[in-house]
Amino acid sequence: MTILVTGANGTVGCQVVEQLAKRGANVRALVRDTAKANFADGVAVVQGDLLDVDSLRNAFDGVSTLFLLNAVAPDEFTQALITLNVARAAGVAKLVYLSVIHSDLYVNVPHFAGKFGVERMIEQMGFEATILRPAYFINNDLTITNVVLGQGVYPMPVGGKGLAMIDSRDIGEIAAIELIRREMSSASLPLDRINLVGPETLTGAGIAAIWSDVLGRQVVYGGDDMAGFEQNLRAFMPP
Repeated sequence: MTILVTGANGTVGCQVVEQLAKRGANVRALVRDTAKANFADGVAVVQGDLLDVDSLRNAFDGVSTLFLLNAVAPDEFTQALITLNVARAAGVAKLVYLSVIHSDLYVNVPHFAGKFGVERMIEQMGFEATILRPAYFINNDLTITNVVLGQGVYPMPVGGKGLAMIDSRDIGEIAAIELIRREMSSASLPLDRINLVGPETLTGAGIAAIWSDVLGRQVVYGGDDMAGFEQNLRAFMPP
């Protein structure tokens, strides 16, 4: 049977596809732009959009297990619910969903509240699911290397409590393992939630110290400046 991976061109999705392909799974990658798809031989690519029901129905033809990932967007909750309904109509009962850590706690954050709503729908719709709740992606630091190298400042307002950051490659591997576990099981498996975190809790000052050690020159922590962080995000994120 076939495992469908949504968001397959993204940071995590491409890692999930790669890890599934390495394990010999039959993978179908759902992407918006097939020209950007660059996967291993044997990975089937299908064009579609999570808001386009007809393209989703086509993508789900012959699928047995779903990896549901949708990007942070104003309509991400709608995207997920449409996909879940099409999946159920197609007879797909097994899935792995990429949520976010503490989605049930920080409900004042739209990104978190939306994903927690999807978690509840997965449970109420009776899917056999693993819900992955990753912490902050350490890969995000790749977007600010120019600031670190050019200005000697670590600008991410991580704070002093600390984050157990995780690499997207690890998320992809864990997701692939869970997808195959559910795909291969002949028995019905209960819903499971897994927090995905790194081995260390890192503070803003601590990360600046790591950069200093690696570069051999001082890098300072920019502090908990949320307004400045918003301005930095505007340079590469949608409104």
